Amino acid sequence: KMLLGRLFSYPDAHRYRIGANYKQLPVNAPVAPVHSYSKDGAMRYTKVSDPVYAPNSKGGPHADVAKYGQPAGWHTDGDMVRTAYTLREDDNDWSQAATMVREVLDDDQRARLVDNIVGHLLNGVSEPVLERAFDYWHNVDKELGDRIEAGVRAKQEEKDPKAADQGNPARSSMQRKA
Repeated sequence: KMLLGRLFSYPDAHRYRIGANYKQLPVNAPVAPVHSYSKDGAMRYTKVSDPVYAPNSKGGPHADVAKYGQPAGWHTDGDMVRTAYTLREDDNDWSQAATMVREVLDDDQRARLVDNIVGHLLNGVSEPVLERAFDYWHNVDKELGDRIEAGVRAKQEEKDPKAADQGNPARSSMQRKA
């Protein structure tokens, strides 16, 4: 029982005293490299250069089903999903954003939105990611997607002038990798 108590209390004390990143201290660090999407937090010791979203196109961490098998889970008479009991016509990922673009924003605001998105897509974004971004914005609004794609294609050799001021090392290392 003492061992079981210590298995809980020691890591709990570390989290309380040192913070969530206590396993990054050299004395606490695992011997094998840990691949996770954990990026920020108190007392972060190692810099993160990998993208912090999943799935990603930069070869980030993923489940190795060949080595470890399928992730644990169970199945009932049907799939367990969160969904509306009765689906409505506007139950999708795009209708609210489309309504905002078409009915809430005026022409000047839409132009600023396009300029902002185009500026962010100028920072060394690879072609497969660009295609997904264009597809995303076409789903929101066809005209908006066309304007964004035309803006990026017209300025493809440029860089966002604000990119240097952002000072995000993870972002700049990803730009070099892209």
